[in-house]
Amino acid sequence: MRAFEYASPKGKQQVVGLLGKQWGDAEVLAGGTDLLALMKDDVVTPKRLVNIKDVAELRGVSYVAARGLRLGALTTLAEIADNATVRARYPVLADAAYEAASPQIRNLATIGGNMCQRPRCWYFRNNIAMKTADGKAAAIEGDNRYHAILGNEQAQFVSPSTIAPVLIGYGAQIRLFGGAGARELPLEKFFRVPPMMGDREHDLKPDEIVTEIIVPPPPPGTRAAHYEVRQKAAFDWPYATAAAVVQMQGGKVQAARIVLSQVAPVPWLSQEAADAIVGKEINEQTADAAGAAAVAGARPLSHNAYKVKLARVAVKRALLAAAKGEAPA
Repeated sequence: MRAFEYASPKGKQQVVGLLGKQWGDAEVLAGGTDLLALMKDDVVTPKRLVNIKDVAELRGVSYVAARGLRLGALTTLAEIADNATVRARYPVLADAAYEAASPQIRNLATIGGNMCQRPRCWYFRNNIAMKTADGKAAAIEGDNRYHAILGNEQAQFVSPSTIAPVLIGYGAQIRLFGGAGARELPLEKFFRVPPMMGDREHDLKPDEIVTEIIVPPPPPGTRAAHYEVRQKAAFDWPYATAAAVVQMQGGKVQAARIVLSQVAPVPWLSQEAADAIVGKEINEQTADAAGAAAVAGARPLSHNAYKVKLARVAVKRALLAAAKGEAPA
């Protein structure tokens, strides 16, 4: 690990003042579960680490009926999983946080850091050139078993967060603070395919931090579920994940948000799957049709065609589970 400066500010304005104007100048240290591994592997080499653990305003979980749930960026996954309000009103979010990592990681990893995870692509993590000598993408020419099947024209890595699909399904907003002040955007807009090599996978400037996530109160009749396809029951990175948040009325779906992960460079909000289920009852046939619609545009690479079936099944099972689940308290 290379030498670096270390700063531990007490307020978010101080944090912003310590961050650089370009990537590589500084990195934010929250839980550190991702950043320290990247530094040890020489993937990122910041000149300064800005520890934000002492910024009290970035902590806490609160709920106001008119606004919904507030998750401070420093809230750990364990705190979300164990919070009584989250478990009562957003039970699928609590479950997703509980299943997102091992107990050791959940006690350190923060929700802000989870949203800002870097790709788990082994070309990226091992500092292997992303392009071959003739300009072709390494993930297309090489081992791409765990890479993207959707939206993979420009980048082939997959979005790693298993919590983001649930939050996007609930319609969450993310709030940021930087040198230009505060801004807020839908969480699905926070994730992006890097426009150029060296750019980040998030709509985040070098001098900005995540401050909080706001999850609106679920409308009446909301049912939600998520489903992960893993190789083993113990903690492991999923092959495919799907979250389904549906509003039911009279036994039929009035509105739906269906989000996939581990299959695209961003959490994949599938309007096609939602359109396939709206106005219908959720049963084996309609859920399977929604799953098929979700992957209709898939373009598997040379070694990951199996993911098409897994993603389709994940959507189907998430919808069936949502139909059977209890509404939030």
